[in-house]
Amino acid sequence: MSNSIKNRYEFLFLFDCENGNPNGDPDAGNAPRIDPQDMHGIVSDVAIKRRIRNFVQLARENTMPNAIFVEHATNLNRPIAMAHEQGNGNLPKGKSATKGEVAGAKEWMCKNFYDVRAFGAVMSTGANAGQVRGPVQIAFARSQDQILPLDLSITRMAVAENVKGHAVADYEKWEAEQPEDSLRTMGRKSIIPYGLFIGKGFISAHLAQQTGFNGDDLKLLFESILNMYEHDRSASKGIMTVRQPLYVFKHVGTDSDAKQKTRQAMLGCAPAQVLFEEVVKVERKSDVEVARKFNDYDITINRDAIPTGVELLELPKDIDKLM
Repeated sequence: MSNSIKNRYEFLFLFDCENGNPNGDPDAGNAPRIDPQDMHGIVSDVAIKRRIRNFVQLARENTMPNAIFVEHATNLNRPIAMAHEQGNGNLPKGKSATKGEVAGAKEWMCKNFYDVRAFGAVMSTGANAGQVRGPVQIAFARSQDQILPLDLSITRMAVAENVKGHAVADYEKWEAEQPEDSLRTMGRKSIIPYGLFIGKGFISAHLAQQTGFNGDDLKLLFESILNMYEHDRSASKGIMTVRQPLYVFKHVGTDSDAKQKTRQAMLGCAPAQVLFEEVVKVERKSDVEVARKFNDYDITINRDAIPTGVELLELPKDIDKLM
């Protein structure tokens, strides 16, 4: 699509968790996710994208063209049916949608739902709006150092017993008959004392052409990452903070010919691992044995390692240089 972004991007962001559970693992009793071989913490891409979606939903009031498709506690087949009704004029008449009907519904979904335009979606259920490969992909985040999962005992000064009868008087009578000590329960809470996590993401200009992911979408993405924990507080998460700046590698090309330079900017001028591993360095300070705060780390930028044809932007300061 003509207004889609024309540059490839990679980005790196730092976030930390203090006395909280950054991402619980349902297969481990909701304990913090860890790599069992090296005890480094993990935050899944799904958890990060959920926070991005949540911020977009708040900031844009869940209205089109920035509505959220993968919304909490909803049936995904409803917006898919809407895509056929609005994009094609009616629902498919046969048992399955035709190729043209799927294309029309898919285009409507990309135009009206931010997360479909950014992350893509599998929409082949219900009336069938096909599948979309999103230009924005985010990897699992890992902690810089090993983390220490703690399983803490907590006391709830009340109980939630079902009482025969279920009337208020039945509950009052039951409470009056119980020993005071029996009217509280013990529970568990999983936290880590501290962890600094490194997140990495990728944005394809070619896939952006297919979904219509544009400059405004790009700015909203980075605004969401920078603020994704500011409106997502909970006791279980402790204190989670995205640390500024957010580092963005913008591929701009090197060729003197304008058309060839545009091709280079879309394809990229350096492998992602070179940018992630050689340019931004995160190291625990030499005099710190166990990190317990962000200032226990040094963040250094090796600008000599930035390849030709790539620009390093630091957000939010360089937000106007994104496009």
